[in-house]
Amino acid sequence: MRFLCSITLALFLALQGGVAAAETPDFKETMQLAEQGDAEAQFKLGLMYENGNGVPRDYKKAVHWYRLVAEQGYAAAQFKLGSMLVQGEGVPRDFKEAVKWYRLAAKQGEVAAQSNLGVMYALGQGIPQDLKEAAKWYRLAAQQGEAIAQFNLGVMYAHGQGMPQDFKEAMKWHRLAAEQGDADAQYTLGYMYALGQGVPQDYTIAYMWINIAAANGYADAAEAREVMAKEMTATAIAKAQVMARECLGSDYRDCGGE
Repeated sequence: MRFLCSITLALFLALQGGVAAAETPDFKETMQLAEQGDAEAQFKLGLMYENGNGVPRDYKKAVHWYRLVAEQGYAAAQFKLGSMLVQGEGVPRDFKEAVKWYRLAAKQGEVAAQSNLGVMYALGQGIPQDLKEAAKWYRLAAQQGEAIAQFNLGVMYAHGQGMPQDFKEAMKWHRLAAEQGDADAQYTLGYMYALGQGVPQDYTIAYMWINIAAANGYADAAEAREVMAKEMTATAIAKAQVMARECLGSDYRDCGGE
């Protein structure tokens, strides 16, 4: 069970795929504006090169334009540049420099940068490991509704890392992430209901969340669901399945266990 073994820390990297394409009129117009110093066009050009939209994909050129805009204080570009540095795309991988750009963006309120900066602190990548700082940045992103940060903050509460252990707080943040469709959080929420961590033990609600996690592609959920089913009656399983369908059908607004 991944949740019980170690912190699951996921970088929230906005690096989208794309397909190579010939230069389009939109690209040419954007390039013209970028060369005239238009920061929004420069950032758009970075996106186009990174994703291969309107121009063949070229990570080095994407980094060039992101850096140009990042140096002007544009938070979204600072985040994107940090992510390229973490991935080593278009530039040698450099965690220390990535932390620099994430921090600049995070201080401007860029939620994804706050989340990633938390990861860097938690893993000690490019900066000495500091779980309290990790929790601080996760919390800032989580409070803005970022699901991965909510999940990571919940994990830290559950393990007492960077803060006192608090299963109720862990449940709170896992639920917020789960209700946004985060499969990791859904699985973990189910596991905590099964163990009675932060809530009264409830196999029916546990089965519901693990069933939902399985539906959303969580690798271990199907096996965990079968193990849990051995501890439940057929009636309880049927009820949990109905609850799972209602939860998914309501877009996570009617999931029980409040």
